[in-house]
Amino acid sequence: MAPSLASSLERLALRLRELDAALSDPAVAADNKRYRELSREHAEVSGVCNMAQRHAQRTSDLEAARQMLIESANDADMRAMAQEEITQAEADIASVEAELQTALLPKDPDDARNAFVEIRAGTGGDESALFAGDLTRMYTRFAERQGWRCEVMSANESDLGGYKEIVLRFEGANVYGQLKFESGGHRVQRVPATETQGRIHTSACTVAVLPEPDEAEEITINPADLRIDTYRASGAGGQHINKTDSAVRVTHIPTGIVAECQDDRSQHRNKAKALAVLSARINDRERSERQAKEAATRKGLVGTGDRSDRIRTYNFPQGRFTDHRINLTLYKLLAIMEGDLDDVIKALVTAQAAEQLAELEAATGV
Repeated sequence: MAPSLASSLERLALRLRELDAALSDPAVAADNKRYRELSREHAEVSGVCNMAQRHAQRTSDLEAARQMLIESANDADMRAMAQEEITQAEADIASVEAELQTALLPKDPDDARNAFVEIRAGTGGDESALFAGDLTRMYTRFAERQGWRCEVMSANESDLGGYKEIVLRFEGANVYGQLKFESGGHRVQRVPATETQGRIHTSACTVAVLPEPDEAEEITINPADLRIDTYRASGAGGQHINKTDSAVRVTHIPTGIVAECQDDRSQHRNKAKALAVLSARINDRERSERQAKEAATRKGLVGTGDRSDRIRTYNFPQGRFTDHRINLTLYKLLAIMEGDLDDVIKALVTAQAAEQLAELEAATGV
């Protein structure tokens, strides 16, 4: 094991003891926000420490197998058994070291946050709106698999089904960390239901994933900078919606950023939802500008997250899913559209980790 890696693990072992002590402190337990933060850190640190223990155990096993090999010079069966254990232990140690290197890479502080997912129909008219509905189903099904809570913040339905635009909020463990790679342009190739000649059409949607700010860290928005309009909600909803100006549109005048919500019958709750989305959009804009300055000289392997980036193609005639950023192609499109995104997200996380490692090695001259 590299000395730098061993040193990092020693610091984490010390930090784990500190976290154990802090979490048993009644004063910390009484502070819900502090307790949640420390519990989240404890889970991360203990996971890495468990990997370190596995590394130590396999290293011990390797030494024992090597000693057995020496002591069994006249026993062919024992030598074969020892050699097999040596080979397996060396492979396990290399694998755990790779996992440890990835686990110790600098983390995006927003990864643990809840997230807003905005899906907008693009080129393709009604077919694009239908595809936006398919993407909505894909993400909500994936959320169900993860045990996340899903809430519709706003939706503008298309006449033939699907959505011209929809904003979802996902709440759970490591939501933004798993969904952040979804930002960008999503292209679909298929025969639309409205196509009578059987021709394949190409349509597109854009997806933006925004981390939800913590209440304590939300930017302070001057009420004077807001224009709040109320109007009658459109679409299905019965007499109540037709008679009440419950829908809310909030405009941040300095930036021109707009958020709206009409899904709740309460104007007050719609306003609160719209303000939450508005705050996330303003934060995301500032975050994007900051990241653009930091990464002005390069473009990450998994893309910038800009909505103009075409990141995916969903080819239904071939059952093919392609992520163009990492040249990943899977022939299980129907399963993916039902929310089976695990392989996709794992590949993207691995690609980002490999990129970070390469940058770290280049910076340190390793």
